Amino acid sequence: MEPVTNTNNAQYAEIAIKKEKARNRRKKLYSVVSYSILFLWVVITIIPLYWMFISSFRDTTVSVSFRPEWFPSKLTLATYIRFLTETDAVRWLFNSLFVSSVLTLSNVIFSSLAGYAFAKLRFPGRNTIFWLLLGTMMIPAQVTLIPVYIMVVNVFGLVDTYLAIMLPMFTVVGNIFLMKQYMSTLPTTLIHAARIDGCSEFGIFRKVILPISKPGIAVLAIFTFVATWNEFFWPFLVTQSSSMRTIQVGLASFKFQDATDYGAMMAGSVLAALPMFILFFALQRYFLQGITIGAVKG
Repeated sequence: MEPVTNTNNAQYAEIAIKKEKARNRRKKLYSVVSYSILFLWVVITIIPLYWMFISSFRDTTVSVSFRPEWFPSKLTLATYIRFLTETDAVRWLFNSLFVSSVLTLSNVIFSSLAGYAFAKLRFPGRNTIFWLLLGTMMIPAQVTLIPVYIMVVNVFGLVDTYLAIMLPMFTVVGNIFLMKQYMSTLPTTLIHAARIDGCSEFGIFRKVILPISKPGIAVLAIFTFVATWNEFFWPFLVTQSSSMRTIQVGLASFKFQDATDYGAMMAGSVLAALPMFILFFALQRYFLQGITIGAVKG
């Protein structure tokens, strides 16, 4: 019986080895297919950015040529010079920076306060108010666009002003929801301890909640800044003069003598996108945190 047992064990071992090899081959095949798809997606994503970048260093006649040069032989900075000197580009960049900074600050302040109230305070109608706010997120922005425009332009008379651009976005419901979800994960025992020590509610928020909410606030600030920097349609509606346009609106109305200068437009697009690239690579760990923030409730 012993030789038979050894033979069976050898067969089982051989079968297990074959299964393991087949499993490893499948894993390698899946890896090759996955990485190939990811590489193809990266190439598809990068091609427009690459074309924008190289076109910003080429003359307009070359940029609109029917025979595109993927590796241009002649580069020039004339497009950047035209963009910065023949338009209000510096003013557009300042407007975008100012609007984005103010809206980021206002959303951080008000959304953090509202998020703390909904997450940790108990007051009548808390859940009703919170769900009503969330319900407004279901309404398409196009539905409220005309009423908001009439209020800002006709009722308040704020056309072509910074306040007209910023007023509808001082606080975004999505940011309140984000901070509420994040602050729900914070330990309530710290709040109780601060109350026992005689700290006021605002003191608790300022001295206890804000210091331990820095990761969530950083995510909120980054996402808000990026969204407001890239906002186009609303600033386009409420601005009339060139000096009040943001960089995105300025690029859309970029013309010289009734003809579009694509080289200079590409140069402006690079300058408009550059802060976003710097922001992402400098703070990419916070971008990744934003994907899972508030997913785990403590």
